[in-house]
Amino acid sequence: MSSGPVPVRPVPGRGVPAPGHRLPPVVSLDEALRQTRGRGDRRVPGYVQDALAVDFACASDEQVFGPQRTPRDALPDPTAWAGRMAHALVEVMAGLRPAPQVVRWTTPEVYAVVARRGARVARRAVEGRGGTARHRVVVRTVRVCEPVDGVAEAAVVLQHGPRVRAVALRLVGQDGKWRVSAFQVG
Repeated sequence: MSSGPVPVRPVPGRGVPAPGHRLPPVVSLDEALRQTRGRGDRRVPGYVQDALAVDFACASDEQVFGPQRTPRDALPDPTAWAGRMAHALVEVMAGLRPAPQVVRWTTPEVYAVVARRGARVARRAVEGRGGTARHRVVVRTVRVCEPVDGVAEAAVVLQHGPRVRAVALRLVGQDGKWRVSAFQVG
């Protein structure tokens, strides 16, 4: 038999102590005070486990876990994004694209309006009341203004079949990407 160390086998669900390391026994604050009073010593032993002081009033769950603002230098070019988003949102509204494809790139308010309009157009097409011609959407021009860090406002001109449409949208940097927070079609 060898006189080497005996290997420690882990028990499922329990940690394995580091070899050669012993933690002092854990005692509550009351027990530590009781032990020191008996010796006539007012000092508290070195290792005491008690409640951790945590301040829960500092921030709400929405502030900590909700959407986080992103500065402009951490975001991609807003001109390209404005053109793509206007194109995709108009296609959803025309019934050419399913609405869930844009849910990640819009705020809940914008998504609700765009999805409702797309559903209405799709319902009319099923009923046979017009909207049967499916025209391509083409982006003609994009103009972007950045009034504040992490915010871009864009005016996009689109051609949807024989019609030319003006689209205004506001992009806000959230969670490292642009999201459409306001959308207007003219």
